[in-house]
Amino acid sequence: MIPWKQIDTARVPGAEVELRLMQRGNEFSMKIGPNELMNSRLSGSEEALATLACRRLEAVKAPHLLIGGLGMGFTLRAALAVLGPKARITVAELVPAVIAWAKGPMAEIFGDSLGDPRASILCADVIEVIQSHPATFDAILLDVDNGPEGLIRKANDALYDSSGLKAIRRALRPGGVLAVWSSGPHPAFSKRLRDAGFAVNEVAVRATARRSGARHVIWFATRP
Repeated sequence: MIPWKQIDTARVPGAEVELRLMQRGNEFSMKIGPNELMNSRLSGSEEALATLACRRLEAVKAPHLLIGGLGMGFTLRAALAVLGPKARITVAELVPAVIAWAKGPMAEIFGDSLGDPRASILCADVIEVIQSHPATFDAILLDVDNGPEGLIRKANDALYDSSGLKAIRRALRPGGVLAVWSSGPHPAFSKRLRDAGFAVNEVAVRATARRSGARHVIWFATRP
């Protein structure tokens, strides 16, 4: 078996942790300590985050999406594949090295998605983007940290607490959709979404496109 090798490391702003990019043949992995955050072979649930959210925007002629977290680009590529030519996608990625990895060692995985005229990649905290863009987005897709129960950065909790959800609601246009990826269920978060004024649908998805692997959760919360 081909051994894993470390390609690069990066510090996560605002957190005392090191993000590592690993490679084994044509397979990539991002890890923090012993925890694997994502793997290039396990994209099913992140792709579902985009495709299921975009399905809820079929009546919007020129939708504007905000994606929190570039990662390995699964969500971005899936959204580009199903959206029309008038769509706009803004991706906010906190860690500069993740953007560099997308353009460098993982360029083959990303294909032409970073150069798609519909996509803009910002090196920014998605929390700040949300707070500074009221009534701007038709959908906000969050694949940040590990979901509502984060592993990496305490500041990410501000996305998922009551004040963060209210800020997200303000950033969405009427009828807009918030989609949140999580490694597992979180009943308290479902309640917070409803308390913030969202209509909520919780969907279980598999880690791979073949509907196998670990079960993850996506919340779809609609602003009435």
